[in-house]
Amino acid sequence: MNFNIQEGEIFGFLGPSGAGKTTVQRLIIGLLRNYDGQIGVMGKERRHWNKDFYENVGVAFDFPNLFLKLSAGENLKLIGSYYRNKDEDIKELLDRVGLLADINTRTENFSKGMKMRLNFIRAILHQPKLLFLDEPTSGLDPVNARIIKEMITEQKQLGKTIFLTTHNMTVAEQLCDRVAFVNDGRIIAEDTPKNLMIQHGKRTVKVEYSSENQINEKEFELSELANNNEFIHLLKSTDIKTIHTAEATLEDVFIKLTGRNLL
Repeated sequence: MNFNIQEGEIFGFLGPSGAGKTTVQRLIIGLLRNYDGQIGVMGKERRHWNKDFYENVGVAFDFPNLFLKLSAGENLKLIGSYYRNKDEDIKELLDRVGLLADINTRTENFSKGMKMRLNFIRAILHQPKLLFLDEPTSGLDPVNARIIKEMITEQKQLGKTIFLTTHNMTVAEQLCDRVAFVNDGRIIAEDTPKNLMIQHGKRTVKVEYSSENQINEKEFELSELANNNEFIHLLKSTDIKTIHTAEATLEDVFIKLTGRNLL
């Protein structure tokens, strides 16, 4: 498996369960030690890093690993004490993810969504340069998922590099600068989400229009649009409801390339 991640980008490592995403992530982080080949991280071979590596790395796995007998605030204070880097403001971070009211609540009483939000801010608490996020919106309702996605984008704007593993193609489409599709331990495609969707989508335009109190639709070849008299007639003579290209989604592209669903 061969890939590069540029400094300051969000790189999506995408694929179904069992494809090898988490294994690769754990190799880079250093949780798995024995490997062949090279893993260069922040300008140095992974084997040559000492514990200073973790001063610059933040990790949030899909299954939050919290101290359940400690409160949310105590968890963050304890984790923050492990690092030399200046901590972010704990109360401000808890407020951002809607957990400030639970600062003194034991995390054993948290729902999965609450644990996921606490786990995320724990990963960014010490202002790392490199973030590893595994299914960061798993178990979150749409409102809290949006908050986490906004905070991930903010981390990128601060110059952080983000390695994001997920099988949620919508999240990847919204956040990632580039993505790699992983299947059975191999990278089968790598590009920007937009390029992949254009490459593997249909070059057509779909028009929805109202006629005789019904909504109808018609599809036209994109390359011949300017000279298509039927298309021009529709624009001039009907009540157009929508016009959009038949662009593939990332999920469509993955299924097309692998023949597999993302379950």
